[in-house]
Amino acid sequence: MNKPRIIIADTDEKYITPLQLKFVEEYFNKVNLEIITDVQYFEELFTTPQKVDILVISEEFYSETLHRHNINHIFMMTEHNEHGTTEDLAVVRIFKYTSIKVIFNEIVGRSSEVLRNSEKLEECKTVLVYSASGGVGKTTLALGMSQCLTKSYKRVLYINAARLQYFQQLLENKSAITASDVYSKLAIADEHIYEQIEHVIRREVFNYLPPFKGPLMSLGLPYSIFETIIQSAKASKEYDYIIVDADSTFDEEKAKLMNIADKVIVVTKQDRTSAFATNLLVSHIDGIDSEKYIYICNDFKKDLENSLVTPNIQFTVNDYISHFDHYEQMTCEDFAKDSGVQRISYLVV
Repeated sequence: MNKPRIIIADTDEKYITPLQLKFVEEYFNKVNLEIITDVQYFEELFTTPQKVDILVISEEFYSETLHRHNINHIFMMTEHNEHGTTEDLAVVRIFKYTSIKVIFNEIVGRSSEVLRNSEKLEECKTVLVYSASGGVGKTTLALGMSQCLTKSYKRVLYINAARLQYFQQLLENKSAITASDVYSKLAIADEHIYEQIEHVIRREVFNYLPPFKGPLMSLGLPYSIFETIIQSAKASKEYDYIIVDADSTFDEEKAKLMNIADKVIVVTKQDRTSAFATNLLVSHIDGIDSEKYIYICNDFKKDLENSLVTPNIQFTVNDYISHFDHYEQMTCEDFAKDSGVQRISYLVV
């Protein structure tokens, strides 16, 4: 079953942190917890239909339009002690300056039917980030998503499934795996490979498999090694999400990655070349128009021609991520703060 979705929205980060931590302590990995401090982002999120089990908001986030959505419980944190009083009986008012314990207990008590089955956890989900052509910002999106999901208390493993890796340029630690015994184990990898190489996994907010010291060909490793690592890491039950960042080559091995993925994010740009390549991909893969596939236009510039809306396009773009003005200076943290990257992250939750 799906984990209960809980959103806590308040512009005061220092205030909501204790409540956030309380939910983490009591329901870690049992609920999908989202923290929103930006009013504009909150309003943009609710311009599309949302299903939320528990919504905890400050007064400035509240609007009657929220009732158009599928929300089981709304708790409004008020500045004045009007506990339990509201003109709208569907909203529970709670005085925000009482103790966190009291606030938490009231929310949990009134939402008991939602949280009752939260012990039943979902399995780890594999999300493949792919593009039909290179240079569309696929790795930027994959790393930003990994950071964003981790900030929302999801356990994330990022795997760069490229034959020649250079994603490390966006990370603090740019060094490759050098230990010869690791490559020896990868050469004969089986379903236990993750526990054999787990000691080399690094963490920069999210966990990630460090880059190999050379291209797969020079290391004598088949591309299928990535599928083996993914399946082994998934079986470890240590992660909620495995974000797989694959290169744009399309072959039998890439088709296998698409097959084992729970979601496939297809990244494109608005230019003719990217649109044509993505359209060609869609026309040659069965079922690519299903809910499993999410189409994202990255680096969107509204003043330029958008080839993704021409009549011959066989797919529908789910969301657009605007152009980053200072891309070369940006970090994973910066990408994760972008509202477009955040929207894409929530699409896979």
